[in-house]
Amino acid sequence: MWRSLKRTLVGNPISSEQAQHERLNKKTALAVFSSDALSSVAYSTEAILLVLLAAGSLAIGYLVPVVIGITVLLAILTLSYRQTIHAYPSGGGAYIVAKDNLGTQSGLVAGAALLVDYILTVAVSVSAGVAAVTSAAQGTRLDFLHEHRVALCVLIVFLIAVINLRGVRESGAIFAGPTYLFIFSMLALVVVGFVRFYATGETMPTPPAESVYYDQTVGQVAHGALTGGALTWLLMRAFAAGCTALTGVEAISNGIPAFKRPESSNAATTLTWMALVMTTLILGTGLLAYKLNAHPPGAEETLVSAMARHTFGTGPFYYFTQAATAAILVLAANTSFADFPRLASLLAADRYLPRQFANRGDRLVFSNGIVILAVLSVVLIVIFKGQEQAMLPLYAVGVFLSFTLSQSGMVVHWLRERNREENRARILQQEQEESIHRTVDPSAATHARERLRALERDRGGNWFTATLVNGAGAFITFVVLIVITVTKFTHGAWAVIVLIPLLVWMFRAINGHYKLVAAQLRLDGVNPCRARMRHRILVPVSGIHRGVLPAIDYARSLSSNGGHEITAVYVEINPENTEEVRKQWQVWGGGLPLTVLHSPFRSITRPLIDFIKEESRRERDSITTIVLPEFVPRAWWQQLLHNQTALLLKGKLLFERNVVVTSVPHHLRR
Repeated sequence: MWRSLKRTLVGNPISSEQAQHERLNKKTALAVFSSDALSSVAYSTEAILLVLLAAGSLAIGYLVPVVIGITVLLAILTLSYRQTIHAYPSGGGAYIVAKDNLGTQSGLVAGAALLVDYILTVAVSVSAGVAAVTSAAQGTRLDFLHEHRVALCVLIVFLIAVINLRGVRESGAIFAGPTYLFIFSMLALVVVGFVRFYATGETMPTPPAESVYYDQTVGQVAHGALTGGALTWLLMRAFAAGCTALTGVEAISNGIPAFKRPESSNAATTLTWMALVMTTLILGTGLLAYKLNAHPPGAEETLVSAMARHTFGTGPFYYFTQAATAAILVLAANTSFADFPRLASLLAADRYLPRQFANRGDRLVFSNGIVILAVLSVVLIVIFKGQEQAMLPLYAVGVFLSFTLSQSGMVVHWLRERNREENRARILQQEQEESIHRTVDPSAATHARERLRALERDRGGNWFTATLVNGAGAFITFVVLIVITVTKFTHGAWAVIVLIPLLVWMFRAINGHYKLVAAQLRLDGVNPCRARMRHRILVPVSGIHRGVLPAIDYARSLSSNGGHEITAVYVEINPENTEEVRKQWQVWGGGLPLTVLHSPFRSITRPLIDFIKEESRRERDSITTIVLPEFVPRAWWQQLLHNQTALLLKGKLLFERNVVVTSVPHHLRR
């Protein structure tokens, strides 16, 4: 029954030979890996305004420069991750880059930050998607959905997890449509919004000053007080809040192996497409919000919903925009379901996570990572009651920590590359100079000198630009990280700051355990000619019947070649039955001795376990083998009525030293 249900939900297994056919083309990969980054557009402008409006409605004028600054940072990150994709075509993103260039500790910190980021991405994205649905349901008969946000979020996480368990290509095909519909709806919102604004000059109504909805963590200040340091701090806060739009930019660099060949080229092209679309949407929605004098209406409705309602009215296209927004916000979780299992598999391959995370499931996906991600995301959603704004302070810290480590790691990578280029150039220069001195042909000497001059011009030209780009990215993302950490520390960011070191400690502990086990399993010093193992065989019996006879025969077969000692053990619950058991044993026991254990308190397992432990301690140089007779009933549910004593024995003896438990089944007729 379970196998049938699993095949219905997940599908039939896919052979390893089909792995190449499960890879993604650029169009599908854009939907799979970019949904997180694209979805951030739906709430990044609102996050900026929530900070700016702490200084009053006039502070909305700073929205445009903040949005432009975010797109500049996006361009820097895109150029940087394009370089990362070509430098590390096997994927891994910030974890691999930091580990290779900054050391194992930095790599583990980046890995921990990314894992936390992916869990929060699922929780935030699904919660934001449900918020878009409940915003559209305001004033309708579906208004009651707002009271069931948590249940809706949990259901959606479950559905996304099941779809991802079906395989990368199948999940990509399902999620591609909503991603492109969201891009179309947001472009339509921007274009129609600007056309209507310039045609009518109508802006959104400005709410009264006392009802302005702003970020309570900033503290409301007067606009006239915004000078010097106060203004700089406000802009930095707004910039850091808006940088939530950049979450997910690194996803493509983590998932390069999922692309069709040539992997690096296709991944770099997809990253460029994503950056162009994001730049258009971030600038478009930010400028439109500025022109419309848009204010976040409150916790009951999102800014995008308010702008779409103003632009399209409450007609079909408004609901289409809300549906597309809800879909992309929900599907943004799919980016995490694509990348979390891959990152976990890399950590598991390096023995920093349980090795089960490195195994692919029936559908060629890392099933264990998908299931764990779904469970942890649901826990977060329940804790925060589906409120995405409450989770955003936790969200941004891990993202920008991994950004900073990745960018810094690439700076070190290019500096090392420069040294390698210098060494190669020095060798080539020496060869060219020797060639000039050896040649007697004037034209050949001239050609050699031209090659030498070209070599001197090109020496280290590429690495300088790459180092400059990555260095700028590392500095800006580090500044944003500091701002977010300081301002959001008391509002939840402290939890991530504490959690990441705990995860790194867990990685180290798991790695230390694997190293210890590997050292103890090593064959160094072991004699290949080992002595034959001696058994002490015990057969627990509850009476004499057909189910016991196969176990007796099996025990005798173990002893036939080695002369091992066999003893049957019977626990006496009712003394009146003991004599009958002894008589039957003389007939059917095959000459084996029978030991009777008295149980004054009518327990079966306790006397047996005490006897087995005593025998195993007495025979420390031998293996105590417990041969358990069991019979298998016709139906699976009938198993609940039998063999419970055997199940308890196996559970309690599982970790006992020098004790082996073997079940001998006897199948009843069907």
